[in-house]
Amino acid sequence: MKSWIDSLLTVLAAEGEAMLVTVAATRGSAPREAATRMIVTPGALHGTIGGGHLEFEAVRIAREAMRECTVGAWLVRFPLAASLGQCCGGVATLMFQRVGARDAWPNALRQAIDEDGEAAIAVAIGSNTPCVVARAARCADAGSHSRAQSALRDAFSSTHPATRLVDENDCSWYIERMARPDFHIVVFGNGHVGRALVQVLSTLPCDVTWVDAREHDFPASVPGNASIVASDTPEDAIDDASTGSHFLVMTHSHTLDFDLTSRILARGDFRYLGLIGSASKRAQFERRLRARGFGADALKRMTCPIGSGATFPAIRSKEPGAIAIAVAAEILQLQEAICSAATGHRARA
Repeated sequence: MKSWIDSLLTVLAAEGEAMLVTVAATRGSAPREAATRMIVTPGALHGTIGGGHLEFEAVRIAREAMRECTVGAWLVRFPLAASLGQCCGGVATLMFQRVGARDAWPNALRQAIDEDGEAAIAVAIGSNTPCVVARAARCADAGSHSRAQSALRDAFSSTHPATRLVDENDCSWYIERMARPDFHIVVFGNGHVGRALVQVLSTLPCDVTWVDAREHDFPASVPGNASIVASDTPEDAIDDASTGSHFLVMTHSHTLDFDLTSRILARGDFRYLGLIGSASKRAQFERRLRARGFGADALKRMTCPIGSGATFPAIRSKEPGAIAIAVAAEILQLQEAICSAATGHRARA
């Protein structure tokens, strides 16, 4: 997945500077959640904080600040109904932060997350103090600001929210914990449904491994969050996948589908196993899987049929795009439930 950090580094390398707009806090209904980001340059936008009048005003403020060479970071509070006329009616507090190619913290943050799996940042509001990057093993020094230092340490605790605004004397701090993305999907098959599914998944915050032996059947270009594996031994991708991955089996061969399905079930540590096909295909596979020693509990973890007509019975279309959208919704529902159970109140500031 191309994260906002990767996008920011790419923009800085190309243009030298940018404005980073972050949803620092929300109250009530708001277009996007805290920690959502948008990168603004004089001629382009990367990411979104929800569109509408809020985003229009944020872009205007960011570009005006770039023209006036405003430095540091600052907050702007937007009552969405009162000041912007947006019907969601909540309050969004945005942080504006000028970032230049010489700033070291984006690379430090990328490195910390890559190496440790997580990191925290502290941004001093209304100050030219650069962003502080902290690692759980050795929290960075926030100077004499004891509350900010304490908030950085607390950021790594599951009992504290992932984002916070901390006031201390004449300075405010935006604190946020970030973790390496844990949303991995392995798609077997580059047929019509496989292609449609990978395109749909390109709009989600996930990493996709796209596997097929037919190397020349892959499209000329693939989404930025997808990696192609062209292999005569596609089952190796099962062994290489991380714990908690999502698997979609939709190859051109029922024999290969069965071999892949049985290997995924044998591994066991997956979050989702989807097999394309009909109810009769499922019945046939279940008989063969039982003969290989798989019990009822294992078979219940296999989703087949997938997508339209199955999880969403009101959608009867067998168009590749309809199936892809329904399958992506299945996976997204599961991922949201897992994240909510694991993080609880950490999802919001």
